[in-house]
Amino acid sequence: MAKLTPPPGPQDHARGNEGAPVTLVEYGDFQCPHCGHAFPAVEDIIQKMGNGLRFVYRHFPLSASHPMAKAAAIAAEAAGRQGKFWEMHHLIFKNQDQLSPETLFAIAQKTGIDLKQFSNDIQDPALEEKVDADFESGVRSGVNGTPSFFINGHKYNGSYDEESLMASLTF
Repeated sequence: MAKLTPPPGPQDHARGNEGAPVTLVEYGDFQCPHCGHAFPAVEDIIQKMGNGLRFVYRHFPLSASHPMAKAAAIAAEAAGRQGKFWEMHHLIFKNQDQLSPETLFAIAQKTGIDLKQFSNDIQDPALEEKVDADFESGVRSGVNGTPSFFINGHKYNGSYDEESLMASLTF
């Protein structure tokens, strides 16, 4: 069974109780329709498990199939610099069928961030390096498609529907 490399750390975007007994890590692509379908299931699971779950999101843009995926990931990172990663993450998934540079700016505006700072940050090579580092960690961890999940560091190979994923989280 593939193991997550590296384990979750300060480089990650994480939600929930850091000491939770279960950590769910998703490698996702903002333009992947399967990730879009998994998004509400994961959000429901986060709500239902409360303090029993820590959720970590890592970027795995499949740029050959999804030309706006990497730009969306960089945009989420740029919003993260202003403390709005998760708001941007949610709005990108909710608008994933309409992604364009203009849409990403419109989404950023909805989060209430400073658009001038956002515009500067999306051009910072450090953000692309962060996205690339997430992708490379996915490759090292055995990710070969999205969404891919790891539960407490071990690759989950089941369905991403809420019932299946929840059953594996509440062992």
